[in-house]
Amino acid sequence: MVLLFAVACGLSVANIYFAQPLLDTMAQDLAITPAVIGGVVTLTQIGYAFGLVLIVPLGDLWDRHRLIVGQTVLSAIALTIVGTAPNAAVLLAGMVLVGLLAVVIQVLVAYAATLAVPADRGRTIGTVTSGVVSGILLARFAAGALADLGGWRVVYLTSAALTLVLAALLARAMPRHAPQPMAGSSYAKLLRSTVALFVEEPILRERAVFALLIFASFSMFWSSVVLPLAAPPLTLSHTTIGMLGIAGLAGALAARNSGRLADRGWGQRTTGLSLMLMLVGWAPIAFLHTSLWLVLVGVVMIDFAVQAVHVTNQSLIVAARPDASSRLIGAYMVFYAIGSGLGAISSTVVYAMAGWIGVCVLGAATSAIALLFWVIVVSKTPVPVGAAYECGRS
Repeated sequence: MVLLFAVACGLSVANIYFAQPLLDTMAQDLAITPAVIGGVVTLTQIGYAFGLVLIVPLGDLWDRHRLIVGQTVLSAIALTIVGTAPNAAVLLAGMVLVGLLAVVIQVLVAYAATLAVPADRGRTIGTVTSGVVSGILLARFAAGALADLGGWRVVYLTSAALTLVLAALLARAMPRHAPQPMAGSSYAKLLRSTVALFVEEPILRERAVFALLIFASFSMFWSSVVLPLAAPPLTLSHTTIGMLGIAGLAGALAARNSGRLADRGWGQRTTGLSLMLMLVGWAPIAFLHTSLWLVLVGVVMIDFAVQAVHVTNQSLIVAARPDASSRLIGAYMVFYAIGSGLGAISSTVVYAMAGWIGVCVLGAATSAIALLFWVIVVSKTPVPVGAAYECGRS
């Protein structure tokens, strides 16, 4: 079940990132200007942000089995719309839907956390979340390979077919588990309670700050590294550049068991050590024009650190309020989206002004801010510990 959830998360998040290496081909095929084609990525992220706010909290109100299967089927339809789009308007509308429905990821993570026994909740979240990071890192490589074989439309139509198969597997394998609704629950009250969680749960506020900073740093690297690698004197192919994702995947998968440390009460130590590792990881990355092997080392370090902190974050916030897992994760992931967007924009601007060294300084500075926040604000804060914490609350 956990493996199936991880695969579902990986494919869902890949649907968001498939477009990045395909923008030129899409523009040529549909006669879209370069200024407009950039809106494909932007609109997908806007749809994703709306889904985090409007759809993910429903996991605390509706039957998650129906919600997940329904979203997955609708995702397949949205991908088919994109893959058969006859013009720019249909393409852009389809990409909004793809982003909106991709938030099934967070519903799956919250569902997995609910189904797991408290003592294994962090490990379960770590395994499922490893699918998310795998999908992000492999999407560009998979999209490029499929597009080389049959064009950009094949990428989305293939994903639509796989998503339908996935919907059938999820419908068959998932147990039905309707959450206990809040007294006098309604959709409007559910959305208001999501905002209220920021006031009620300090650990959500703290971990949201970490999400913003670590994913900003993560995005600074992955959004801009193609620029120096594709330019002279390196002039690497997109396929070769995509292989960096394999190195990053190794680091991310190595960190998937960090949730076990959170289960044992070591969440703060894991966070601090991982943030230190992320900061140090920018040093070898700065030598990009000297040694690509050093870049690979830095990629593994940063991706390991980001995944470890991300898994720990989700483990701790769900342990604080298991009854509100969908709302907590949805609210937390809004800051992930903000950080990713800010990191992408700022890194490309800095690269144009100060080159690759400027990007590395920016990434290291962002990592240092996260580490300082941990040292000054968070490191001495007690955190919930698996089953023992829940017994104490009850």
